[in-house]
Formats: sequence, C-alpha cells, structure tokens
Amino acid sequence: MVTREFDDSITYRSHAEQPERRLIERPGGRPEERFETAERTREPYLASRELEDAVNIAIGLGRPLLVQGEPGSGKTRLAHAIAYAFGMPLEEAHVKSTSRGQDLLYTYDMMGRLNDARFENKKPADSYLSLGPLGTAIVRAEFGRRSVVLIDEIDKADLDYPNDLLRELDELTFSVPAELGGGTHSALDRPGLRPIVVITHNEEKALPDAFLRRCIYHYIAFPSPGQLAEILALHEVGTPEIQQAGIELVEDLRRRRLAKSPGVSELMDWVRYTEKRGLPPEPGALVVPHAGALVKLRPDQQRLERPRPAVPEPRGAAEGPVSP
Repeated sequence: MVTREFDDSITYRSHAEQPERRLIERPGGRPEERFETAERTREPYLASRELEDAVNIAIGLGRPLLVQGEPGSGKTRLAHAIAYAFGMPLEEAHVKSTSRGQDLLYTYDMMGRLNDARFENKKPADSYLSLGPLGTAIVRAEFGRRSVVLIDEIDKADLDYPNDLLRELDELTFSVPAELGGGTHSALDRPGLRPIVVITHNEEKALPDAFLRRCIYHYIAFPSPGQLAEILALHEVGTPEIQQAGIELVEDLRRRRLAKSPGVSELMDWVRYTEKRGLPPEPGALVVPHAGALVKLRPDQQRLERPRPAVPEPRGAAEGPVSP
C-alpha cells in the first residue's frame, strides 16, 4: 500500500452555509486547461458527525470512502453533496453487471480505428481514446483542478471488478499502452488535488479483503424520527403536520419487519404526494394510505391488507350463485 502525503486543505461540513446556486465545471470530456462551467443547484444533505468524519478521513488520507446502508439512505446523494459543497465536478460511474475496471480509467474505440484505417482516414491514435470517470479526475488533477468521483453500487459488477481497481485506487495512477496513444497519468503526489472517491455498496456481494483495506468505511444507519424531521425540513417537503404523519407511518411500517422496509426516499415521495392530494377519506383495502409509495413488494402489501367484510346474501335467495 502506498504512503500518501496528508491533505488538510479542505474539510467537509454538511451543516455549513452554502449558496443556493453556483457555477461548477462540467464533468466528462477531456479535462484540458480550458473548460466549461454550468450552474448547479444546492444539494441539501444532512450528514451525521460520524459520516462527516469519515468523509474527512478519506480526504485527508487520500483513500476511497466506501459507504454502505439501506437503499434510499442517501449513499449516492452524499457524493453529489460533497461535490457541490466544494464546487467540484462530479464524475459518475454507475456500475452494471457488464462493467469492467478499466472502464473507470479509459475506453478505446478499436473498431472505429480499424474502420478509419480501412478507408485511409488517418487520425491520431489518442483520438479514439475516451477517459472514464476516474481517469478524467486523475488527468484533471494534472491541470490543477480537483474532482469528486462516484462509483455507484459496486456490488452489481463481476467479482473481479474490485480487484481490477486495487492499483489504480491505491496509487491514483494509470497508464495507456503506447499503441493506443501512450502516456502515464498520476494524481498521487498532488494531495490537494487528489480525487475524492465515494463508493456505494448495497451488501449484495462481499468485497475482497484487499479492496476493503484500501477504503475508509462508513455505514449510514436509518435516521431517527428527529433526524427524519430535519431531512424533510431541509428539503422543504410537505407541511409539518404531513411530515409528522409520514414519519409516524414509516416508523410503524419498519417496526412490522417487512421484507422491504420503506426508506428516506420513499418517505419523501409519500409526503410530496400527500401534500398535493391529501389523505384519502377511505383508504380502501390497505391500512396504509398511498401505500404504493411506501410498500414495494406484494407479500408486504398482503400483510397490511384489511380482511374484507363478508357480503350478506339477499333474503330469500336460492342456493347457488346470485345472478347479477
């Protein structure tokens, strides 16, 4: 494992006052000396002191932050909040089952190059090279600008995916073969410019020990009722009465130990809809009003269904089915 110079140039505080809008460099593309900016809206995010501490440890030591927690607990939005707080571009990698570790660094259009060679359309070898999210952030650091990198849901990929990233995440360095344009890029010796890497994990697959050793770890626990109230207020969702009703409803559902308990994102959806439409006068077959926003599995909905009252047969009716 590589020893890094400590970075104390910035400190993340989610409670710090931030402008509602700011100009931030556009992500993607070739991070050359000249770049474009775009206006972004503030990302409301309420992090615990423990989570803030984990972010700052990752920044200081130059290591990736591995974040676990229930779906909807705010793992992905954390990267957006960090990027906005520091005014940095966010390079995103949404991992799929077909993702490869190299894709984070660069991809090469070999078919395009072969077709151009066939028709004698000569271009420089590196014109077929496209940088991935982590590769972009490393090259951007060489031009004196810092990035946040999100590797989202790493457990969706093949088991070899984390192992393919061990060296690159450890050394923040990658090389392009000479036949593809060549060149070695590194951000390791630039502590104030090292990419801030956030990796989310849904615990669907175990991660290799060698990968875990290179990460700073934090588990985002489900918020308490008081924290839920703060989150809803921060996002300016719903009236206080509807917020409280939603919090009590979610707390009740979570106590019932459903197969899939509602999370923060489901609570916010429920509060938004209820604010616009109100509670139905007759919830119908389900105890939970607007249940589709909170309960996402049929077995869970069946557990919450009310038994329907028997319909009495008309007096004097003959045995057998009653004609409509």
